Amino acid sequence: MRLLVAEDNADLADQLGAALAKARFVVDHARDGEEALFLGQTEPYDAVVLDLGLPVLDGLSVLRQWRQAHLPMPVLILTARGSWSDKVTGLNAGADDYLAKPFAMDELVARLHALLRRAAGRARADILLGRLALDVVGGQAQWGGVPVRLTALELRMLTYLAQHAGRPVSKTELTEHLYAQDFDRDSNTLEVVVGRLRRKLDASFIETVRGQGYRISHG
Repeated sequence: MRLLVAEDNADLADQLGAALAKARFVVDHARDGEEALFLGQTEPYDAVVLDLGLPVLDGLSVLRQWRQAHLPMPVLILTARGSWSDKVTGLNAGADDYLAKPFAMDELVARLHALLRRAAGRARADILLGRLALDVVGGQAQWGGVPVRLTALELRMLTYLAQHAGRPVSKTELTEHLYAQDFDRDSNTLEVVVGRLRRKLDASFIETVRGQGYRISHG
């Protein structure tokens, strides 16, 4: 899953990046509201962590413009201000959740996982598809009850395909959601990763849909 973290405090941004990377997210960082607005409008993020106190353009203005443009990604807002009025204002502007600083990183990660589950229409933290049992939070996969060792990229790809089971996912979409903005993206790598997943799971589990991408059909 690919996230945008919009936070101008360099130390906190580094802490967020490290915690989210440890939780197997791919993270882009915006240092002010103008950059956050642009990235949110041009990149397909799965979720956003948005500080309300951004320079240049404040977080509420960024959020309102995203929602006015009908951008649907879940947004968790951060603020040093703890009043109920700030929380209500943020939620009314289109935020999906709220954390007041200081906060525990584990709580932020848990809230992001919950937002992503709701966005995908799932109530459970795990995904069960045919013989696949995927623990998204723990980063563990089982095939027919047997643990499967996956690399970080294999796990991210399998998770994304599983969360969108039943429809083809194009290589472009996979690339946009599996890699950070500044990563050297190579679509040929996706073919290699799909091949490895098929060997570790089952050759027919991930289908190739000609001209459309890859699909997991087991629901």
